[in-house]
Amino acid sequence: MNELNFIREYYQPIQPAVSANDNEISYHEIQPNKEIENFVYCFWQLKTQKVLSKDYDYRVVSDGCIDVFFNRKQPTENFVMGFSRKFVQFPIGKEFDYIGIRFMPSAFTHLFGVNAKDLSNQSQELNKISLNFSEWINSEISPSDSFNRIAEKLNKKIIGLSKKREIHYDHRFLDALLLIFQKNGFLDTEKDLNTGLSPRQLRRIFNFYIGTTAKSFSNVVRFQYILNAKPSTQSLKENKLYFDVGFFDQAHFIKNFKTFYGVTPSEAFR
Repeated sequence: MNELNFIREYYQPIQPAVSANDNEISYHEIQPNKEIENFVYCFWQLKTQKVLSKDYDYRVVSDGCIDVFFNRKQPTENFVMGFSRKFVQFPIGKEFDYIGIRFMPSAFTHLFGVNAKDLSNQSQELNKISLNFSEWINSEISPSDSFNRIAEKLNKKIIGLSKKREIHYDHRFLDALLLIFQKNGFLDTEKDLNTGLSPRQLRRIFNFYIGTTAKSFSNVVRFQYILNAKPSTQSLKENKLYFDVGFFDQAHFIKNFKTFYGVTPSEAFR
């Protein structure tokens, strides 16, 4: 498990789902147990505080992660969402209560042995990907369980999975991943990721563990770096931030940001 230590050190994949002053919808995160913090970034809950007047359009920004999520009131409805190369927005109704697990980049594949490319840019029923995990959620998660109680159960389950599974790490892949994080996604993936992998091997291995190419993943890492920087509207106008991560003009920066978030940087950070 120590092989993945560096990911949490360098990468905080955030989802700015709901504004803090929204009194109709709440979003909360619980940190995982120390034993699995290299596999799981957080457990999350997105729920309505009251019945909404119209369907809520939920926007998921690109974060480089794979999520498992389910309906707390009907845990049999459980799904997995793979790597997304751009933001996704979809209606989720007037009343909802979703619980999710945000797995660190590559962690889902390391734990479940699933080819991440098969999950990319879509959500699927979890039972088609991991029948055992889906059935465990069906049988062990009760609609009456609180979010805290569910997080406790998920912690124990994933700790058990991590101990039971013999995980083999490809250090060439992990070295490449570390370089991407150290450079905040701003690098030439063909020239700078000199970790003993040919371009073809690099593409294959990133598709397997992450669900996309090293270049595409680097772009998401760069986007998440900007999100974590939380620039003010004023600093965006003056900005040097986009020069620091390889954008040569503001128009290019805004277009790239909208691909991953769905709105302009000034709208996102308002």
